[in-house]
Amino acid sequence: MALAGKLSKVPMLGSYIGRSRRLIFNRIQRRGIAACIDPSLGLSDEQKEFQKVAFDFAANEMAPHMAEWDQKEIFPVETMRKAAQLGFGGIYVQPDVGGSGLSRLDTSVIFEALSTGCVSTTAYISIHNMCAWMIDTFGNAEQREKYCPELCAMEKFASYCLTEPGSGSDAASLLTTARLEGDHYVLNGSKAFISGGGDTDLYIVMCRTGGKGPKGISCLVVEKGTPGLSFGKKEKKVGWNSQPTRAVIFEDCAVPVENRLGKEGQGFNIAMKGLNGGRINIASCSLGAAHASVQLARDHLTVRKQFGETLSNNQFLQFKLAEMATKLVASRLLVRQAAVALQESRPDAVSLCSMAKLFVTDECFQICNQALQMHGGYGYLKDYAVQQFVRDIRVHQILEGTNEVMRMIIARNLLMDS
Repeated sequence: MALAGKLSKVPMLGSYIGRSRRLIFNRIQRRGIAACIDPSLGLSDEQKEFQKVAFDFAANEMAPHMAEWDQKEIFPVETMRKAAQLGFGGIYVQPDVGGSGLSRLDTSVIFEALSTGCVSTTAYISIHNMCAWMIDTFGNAEQREKYCPELCAMEKFASYCLTEPGSGSDAASLLTTARLEGDHYVLNGSKAFISGGGDTDLYIVMCRTGGKGPKGISCLVVEKGTPGLSFGKKEKKVGWNSQPTRAVIFEDCAVPVENRLGKEGQGFNIAMKGLNGGRINIASCSLGAAHASVQLARDHLTVRKQFGETLSNNQFLQFKLAEMATKLVASRLLVRQAAVALQESRPDAVSLCSMAKLFVTDECFQICNQALQMHGGYGYLKDYAVQQFVRDIRVHQILEGTNEVMRMIIARNLLMDS
């Protein structure tokens, strides 16, 4: 069911200012959003409507629990299923299998809004969406009907399995093998740093069915409970603590041939196409954190007094805040441009997705880190949400292709065109 059809059923939960007031845990009296950083600028009326729904959900269902989920490492399954009822479980999956059928730009708008409530949880939702899209796009009719409805409803959850202990940035060198035996593939190997690993139900696995290099890689859907599938210990992480991370291990794991997405040898192409959207998604999550952090910093400067006056009267801090706001808006514009390019399958889409991921995750981390600095010692306390935004988005510069790899992709495109 498309998101647009669901909007009429969603109670409106107060004005945007009201949402902002409930957004963070600093207990500072909040004001409205400054017009220059308003994320609704340039959006259609329909986009503003589902952006409002996402901001409301973030403020009411996520932000009040963000610190607890982080500290207790809670995977908030029921909250995510509530999000799925709003259409957020398969945002850019086709409606005939339960998705919302929205565009990449719409998706970015939603993930930015949700991330103001909890980056870690939204980032997992974005990965889940990517997995559902991969099945929707590359699966056959039977696979789409079998998996997508439950994924879009978040009755079942999915994980993306590409990275291995010995192949991170060099993903095409992966060693997990899938040997064809009759009507099954027998998998052996392991995947590392898998979001949701052990708690999720479906694993989209890139594995080697042929020779060396990208053309020897295929994509299989492995269901939890399959004999030979096991998981490593739950990793202890700096951030992203509301989603579990484990190694996924295959030991003579028999997977039916009918679970293969696309043709043999198509897996690396499927993985990369998924990551193009994933890079926009993760950049959008960084945007949400930076947007919230700019507001937190502004509000702190207006109430914190030193040397007999509020910090907001300090011109150095005024200039820093202006730089943060400028970087935030520039980042948002780049992400949205990349989202449109990907939606339209433009020739510059891959490079723009890489540029967006590189620029936005770097700049938004700096925005959040500067916001923490403006809070002084208070910013280092877990009572203040700004420190969690810093911890949660640091990894965005590493995953979905490191920012060093993003530079390689951009440079390769520039030099090839020359």
